[in-house]
Order: sequence, then C-alpha cells, then structure tokens
Amino acid sequence: MRKRFHSHYARRLMGARVAAKATGRLRFCPPRVVLMAADAERMRVLLVEDDDGDAFLVEELLGEAGGGVRVQRARRLADARRQLRDADCVLLDLGLPDSEGLDGLRWLLRERADVAVVVLTGLADEYLGEQAVKAGAQDYLVKGDVSGKLLLRVIRYAMERRRWDEAQRQLHVARLSAEENARLERGLLPSPVLDDARLSVAARYRPGGQQRLLGGDFYDVVQTADGWVHALIGDVCGRGPAEAALGVCLRVAWRALVLAGHPSADLLSAVQRVLRHEQQDEAMFATVCMVSVAPDRCSGVLRLAGHPPPLLVTPDGITELIGPTSPPPGLNDAESWASRPVELGDRWSLLLYTDGLIEGRIAKGPYRLGTDGLIELVRDGLVALSYEVGGGRDDALLDRLIDQVRDLNSGELDDDIAILALGRS
Repeated sequence: MRKRFHSHYARRLMGARVAAKATGRLRFCPPRVVLMAADAERMRVLLVEDDDGDAFLVEELLGEAGGGVRVQRARRLADARRQLRDADCVLLDLGLPDSEGLDGLRWLLRERADVAVVVLTGLADEYLGEQAVKAGAQDYLVKGDVSGKLLLRVIRYAMERRRWDEAQRQLHVARLSAEENARLERGLLPSPVLDDARLSVAARYRPGGQQRLLGGDFYDVVQTADGWVHALIGDVCGRGPAEAALGVCLRVAWRALVLAGHPSADLLSAVQRVLRHEQQDEAMFATVCMVSVAPDRCSGVLRLAGHPPPLLVTPDGITELIGPTSPPPGLNDAESWASRPVELGDRWSLLLYTDGLIEGRIAKGPYRLGTDGLIELVRDGLVALSYEVGGGRDDALLDRLIDQVRDLNSGELDDDIAILALGRS
C-alpha cells in the first residue's frame, strides 16, 4: 500500500478549514482548482494526484510559499490530457488509477515532451524517483518530506532545467544540421582543378530563404591534359537535403568524366543519365551552363541547358553570351546538346551565375532585378572598384554584387545564389 503525502495532517487541515467556513472566518476553496495569483504571468502547475488529502496539502504548501502559482488538478491521466496543453510544469503521482510506476511518466512525455515534470513518490519508493529522472523527469519529491518553499523551488528548477534541456537539444540539432550542410557544401562547391597561371577563379555561394537551407546550386572548374578549361554552374530545382545531394552527385560525376577525358560534347548527356538514376522524384531537374575555354584562352564553346546565359566582361564592355536554347536535364530525353562558339578576347572575365541572383525583388515592389539589372550592377561595380579586367579583383566584385542584390531585395533572397567568375589577365 503506497504512502500518502502527509494524508493525516491534510485531512485535519481540511476539516479545520471546513469548520472555519461555518464561522465565516475563512473561505473554503475546493481542492480541484486553486488560483494562487491574479496576473497572467503566473506559473501554471498541473497536479495529477488521485488522493484528495495529498492534493490538498500540495495546494496549501504552494499557497503558503507564494510565488504566483496557479494549480490545476487532475485525478487520473485521462483527465490530465485536456489540461496538459496549458501546463508549464506537471506534478505527477506515480500511482494512479489508470497507471502504475513509470507508465504515467512515459505517457506524459509522449503527449508533451516539452513540459517540465516532477514526480511524487512515497518514502519507500525513492529508487523509483531516481529511475523517473533517468526516464526524462526533471526531478522527484518524496511525499512527507517537503516544505512549501522547497516545493516551489523544485518547480522553478524543473522548469528552468527543461528549458535548458530543450535549448541543448536544439543546439545539438543545429550543430548536426550545420555539419551536414558543411559536408554537402564541400561537395557542391569544390576547389578548382586549374594549373594555368593566366587564369583566375573566384566563387561565392549563399543559401536562400529565412531558414538558410542548403539548396542544389553547384559549380566546378577543371583543366584537362589537352589544355582545355571547362567551367560548370548548375541549379537543381528546389531546396533541401535531397536537392543538395543530387547537386553533389551531378557535379562529382561531371568532374570525373572531364578528368577521364570524356568528350565535352557528351558531358551534358552523361549528366542527364546520372540525374535520371539519382533523382528521388521524377519531377526533379537541373539547369546547367557550361563554358569550355580553348587552350589559346581567347575563344571557347558555350552550352546552355535551361540556364541563364553568362556575362562576358571585357575592356570593351559587358556582353550577355546567348547560346542555343536547350531544355534542362531531367525534362527531356536528349542525347546531344547544342553549342555555340564564343570569342573571348585577350583579357576577359566570365560571370556564371544561378537564377537566384536575378530573381530578387527591387525595393519590395513587383519587379525583379533581371539580367539587365544585373548588368547595371556589374557596370557600377567596375567603376566603384576601379576594376581592371583580369586584374584579380573578382572576389571584391562578387561580394559587392551579393550585398547589392540583398539590399535591393530588402533582406535575404528566397532562392540560393551561386556565382562563378573565371578570368584571364
């Protein structure tokens, strides 16, 4: 038979209060709900206890201790379900009509994992209280061995400890997410394979959205043994781990094929085959821009698959390199991809970017930046930075572009941004 929480004292005290009610010297409050404070900021404690004497004593102890506590009473777990939503802390008896031992605690933690729980045990069940803490309760109290101040202090401590545990859990989840994003980002944004000292590479990536989820934007630069330099930028439609993982697969496959000497004309067909095998959803697709720079470094070949055209910056100005229109990989069954030869000149910089850079809004209005707006920003940046084409200041230009696009959008962009600058001095 389980021990009662000073039940003999509680019954005498209850009888005294009932008697006092008859004389008018004291107003009797039923033990179900006792409002301890009038303000809305008081702590809300749900007492799950079937014994009236034990419940009455808990309410009396909290009333004497003060501290602004509002107590609600439930006799069993089934009754507690309706009141649990509004509770800051639960005082839980481990022996109830509809639960025994730690079963009630496990049920409670399943129903509301974020609530602080203090269990009430008998004098002979202190070991059970320790097991309850290991199972997820914030603390335990032994019935018959507690004062009002101690009870109030334990409740406050339990609430603070629960907040601390939740903060640590969220920090752990954030740390794991950051580590996962870092691994994916290393796969999406590699170091270039480049030996030509005449060429320079700068790149920037910024995840979009308020939650800053990693997306499927990717880029790469690889120089092959025959002297050609191949630059790639792509964007998997959507944002999240699945899109990022697919972007990593496509970039790694592309780099491996380039280094293996696969003909450049067939690279996008191979990328599409990889996408077909690796996509988790049939609706997933990727847009791609690929520029192959000839060994003379004055000409090249452009291939566009549903992607925004790159910008060519030369001493003579800024030009958008328009190529043949081709559908994105994943939305067609093409075996070959159209290309266009391009003249680059003696000094040049190629800006390859994903559509997140040009889809930002202007001053919260209905208009988006677009390619024309981007060209104006690049032109202003050349003047502001005293930019010399091929002079190695691409990093500063890319930082300025991202900052200006964010400012025009009045905050973070909805989509990811990836920019790759390949230049010849």
